[in-house]
Amino acid sequence: MHMAFDLKTIRVLKIVALFETFKGLLGLFAGAGMLFIARQNIQLTVWQLVKNLHLDPEQGFSKIIIEASGNLTANRIRFLFIFALLYALMRFVEAYGLWFARRWAEWFALISGCVYLPIELFELAKGFTWLKISLVVINLVVVLYMAFVLMHNKKAKMLKKQAGTL
Repeated sequence: MHMAFDLKTIRVLKIVALFETFKGLLGLFAGAGMLFIARQNIQLTVWQLVKNLHLDPEQGFSKIIIEASGNLTANRIRFLFIFALLYALMRFVEAYGLWFARRWAEWFALISGCVYLPIELFELAKGFTWLKISLVVINLVVVLYMAFVLMHNKKAKMLKKQAGTL
């Protein structure tokens, strides 16, 4: 049974690692988008992107993004670019650690997931969308699973230690 748990754990950790890799790739694409936007009329480019995504540029989040894009300076864009790259690097490091079932990565995944939960719950409290609900559920499942894995590993370590003293 213990061996079956370990194989299941490794499979699920690899799924979480792939999810973290996906988030890292999104960070890279966001960074590349920042570089692209920096060379354009930013507000016009964002407006066109919103229209191409078939969103209403005059309402809700789309309107806020378009208005905010008018305030972007070259320094802010550089900051956002660096932030996106650091975010992607962090996700890739976490994915690597989870793929190879490193204990530090399990802790990292638990802590980083816990950091995002209050923000996601706050956004969810402002209004429900399927995207917000999905993000909260996925993050909550990852946090709970990482807590479970860490507790199981601690319990297994204690049992092994007790068996060694008998």
